Amino acid sequence: MSDELCFLPATELRARVARKEVSPVEIMRAVLARAERMQPSLNCFITLCGDEAIAAAGKAEREVMAGGPLGLLHGIPFTVKDLVNTRGVRTTFGAIPYKDNVPDHDAVAVARMRAEGAILVGKTTTPEFGTKCLTDSPLFGRTRNAWSDARSSGGSSGGAAVAVASGIAPLAIATDGGGSTRIPAACNGVVGLKQSNGLIPHSQVHDAFGNQTYVTPMTRTVADTALMMQAMSGEDASDPWSIGIPQGDFVEGSAPSGNLRGRKIAFCLAPSGRPVAADVAASFKGALAGLQALGAEVEEMPADGFEIEPIWRAINHTAWRARFEQLAADHGDVLSEAFMKQLALATRVSGVDYQRAMFDRTSLFRRIQTLLQRFDILAMPTITRTALPIDQDLFGTIEIDGRVFSDVRPNWFPWTMPFNMTGHPAVSLPCGFGADGLPIGIQLVGKFRADIELLRVSALFEASQDLLGRWPSQTG
Repeated sequence: MSDELCFLPATELRARVARKEVSPVEIMRAVLARAERMQPSLNCFITLCGDEAIAAAGKAEREVMAGGPLGLLHGIPFTVKDLVNTRGVRTTFGAIPYKDNVPDHDAVAVARMRAEGAILVGKTTTPEFGTKCLTDSPLFGRTRNAWSDARSSGGSSGGAAVAVASGIAPLAIATDGGGSTRIPAACNGVVGLKQSNGLIPHSQVHDAFGNQTYVTPMTRTVADTALMMQAMSGEDASDPWSIGIPQGDFVEGSAPSGNLRGRKIAFCLAPSGRPVAADVAASFKGALAGLQALGAEVEEMPADGFEIEPIWRAINHTAWRARFEQLAADHGDVLSEAFMKQLALATRVSGVDYQRAMFDRTSLFRRIQTLLQRFDILAMPTITRTALPIDQDLFGTIEIDGRVFSDVRPNWFPWTMPFNMTGHPAVSLPCGFGADGLPIGIQLVGKFRADIELLRVSALFEASQDLLGRWPSQTG
């Protein structure tokens, strides 16, 4: 029974708690037992909060029995990526210099989850400061894919995705600066949303006005993503992009009602010159057919003009250099080689280069806006092949169907970075499995701040795929 509880979605757990069919303590004991059993093989946590979680679950149980009003997520376990501040629980940013850092406050998203009754299980792994698409660090080692210990979990929210996929907790707070939620979601077969800019306030970002990083939900189902969006969204004074956005009804509005008749979807397999594995292409083709079966009109869009990685790199690496240059000077001996190499790359970007990249970012936004005046949704593979080898080097080569390419980022996830820069909502959904038995994801992109409609389309697609009952066999 305990493992059955671990794989139930949050929507079902909250219903059972409300009906007094299962107690928050019973759920938490099951989740913590699974976490302790799986952690040695998966390595998806930096910190587990066992005693605190059990105490919180006991309090939640007493509140249920008292018969008072319950929060949206009352008694539901959740995890938080170790980039996101948690009051009284160490937040290391995946970096040795911060291994004993304990914040005195919660990030806004965490505070809102707790306010709705969710209970923190632990902090999930991230590469140093979330700066790469692979989840490993000198602080904790490597996080393994939920489906294969020979493969990477993706990154940088690899720990969050693995914890969700392996049945440790149904809800995870992740982050996404260039695909860091959607990449590991695709690698591990879960739902990863990067919402529209401003929908969930980002209270830790250093450049709020030029922001392209997001605090995000990671779940097993679209309905659970909607629950997290309901809990975490809404304006906050810390984030200028959040101010003035009305609170939407994510739970009701994103239910899989109706069909896709009258909806137009533009698709593209890959940007010009970029590879895609044959099994990914086949799954993507099947997913498009599924969207058509739901009533959508599907049309191919041009593949040129999406060479975005150099623009993303100029903006992102410059921000990293500004944030971490002194840290690297003081602690370079305990930071990873990949982290130090990325900071070194930023020294080649001038102020003029940076501003030109920002101009290009504006042009990209307007181009996507033009497309979304003709179409309701854009569709593309989330990543171009299944999860990379566990020992993959960020600066090494990448192999796709026997062909070797020199750059990981633009060849593995060319489609995730654009929507960090434009702010449009983008979600990775499971859409099949590769020749190696590992998950494949499709990315759907919606109109700016039309996240509820994007989730409704996603829920209809999810219901048509019949993939929710298949979970990793290696996770015991």
